[in-house]
Amino acid sequence: MGVGALKAVFLDRDGVLNRAVVREGKPYPPAGLAELEILPDVPQALAALKQQGFLLLVVTNQPDVARGTQQRAAVEEMHAALASRLPIDDFFVCYHDDRDSCDCRKPLPGLLLQAAARYGIDLSRSFLIGDRWRDIDAAHAAGCRAVWIDEGYAERAPSRPPQARVGSCLEAAQWILSQFLCVLCVLCISTCSA
Repeated sequence: MGVGALKAVFLDRDGVLNRAVVREGKPYPPAGLAELEILPDVPQALAALKQQGFLLLVVTNQPDVARGTQQRAAVEEMHAALASRLPIDDFFVCYHDDRDSCDCRKPLPGLLLQAAARYGIDLSRSFLIGDRWRDIDAAHAAGCRAVWIDEGYAERAPSRPPQARVGSCLEAAQWILSQFLCVLCVLCISTCSA
């Protein structure tokens, strides 16, 4: 799937870029800007990926909009804040809930396929970093390599194992870069250019 020239790293939002709000072992999005907290290692991780030529695309489910517990404007405001502080190229958002039967809600690959079509992305050379089973299953369905930030949430595991299981976005970036770069560069991703 997707035979473009570009390589991308698809990024889930909550739990990958910003801290998820965890209640009873399950992750939820922040309610708004006041709760939006970029995780400490994310700027370094994204800068390293960007330096190596990856397109950085957020692919996120935001079903609370369909459920009526979140406003679309609040989601877009958080995305503008993330874009102003991080080198993100674009956002692809599913505002639906499972009952809407859309093709963009992860674990379906619709968001990744939309991005691949828009940017000419080679999905086989691309990665997805996610913290939930839906992310990992979407990566497999789209033909990307999956990197799972395993937070130990109280939910089911991915249908298929990821190519890597890590503890943070920075570890995910280091693993991705290790697929392309020398070991020395991976150890010093903030300063080395290969």
